[in-house]
Amino acid sequence: MGNLLLEDEGLGIRALELLQQRYEVPPGVELLDGGTTGMGLLDDMSQREHVVVIDACQTGDPPGTLIRLADDQVPVYFSMRISPHQLGLSDVLATLELSGEKPAEVIVLGLVPKSLEMCLELSDVVSAKLDSLVEAVVAELGRLGYPLAAQT
Repeated sequence: MGNLLLEDEGLGIRALELLQQRYEVPPGVELLDGGTTGMGLLDDMSQREHVVVIDACQTGDPPGTLIRLADDQVPVYFSMRISPHQLGLSDVLATLELSGEKPAEVIVLGLVPKSLEMCLELSDVVSAKLDSLVEAVVAELGRLGYPLAAQT
């Protein structure tokens, strides 16, 4: 998720692009650019066993810090809403919970942003950590039973 116009807010989309370039996606895994759609993800997230969200995570940690949120941490984090799409994602998760279609596990992986200013590039500190984020996503998918193989 993210917004490419707001510097480090676009890190989720940039990480997704690297995943698509570097790895073969196994059956059962869908890589989806959620952009800033929020409630537009309702159908995509309903009745999924696992959802891994890649996003900028403003936690108060130093910029570039790798963040993993799971279980009860996810709704608490999204209730803080650092950007409009997180408001939408919070609403999506609440709606899925009420309808009984919430994924069994929702995990958020991301980096702490340095800047959310108008800029099409990631900050140097976040850009330098993007490969670590991609590796964390690959490891998480492997843990969930969906190993990614490097493209040949």
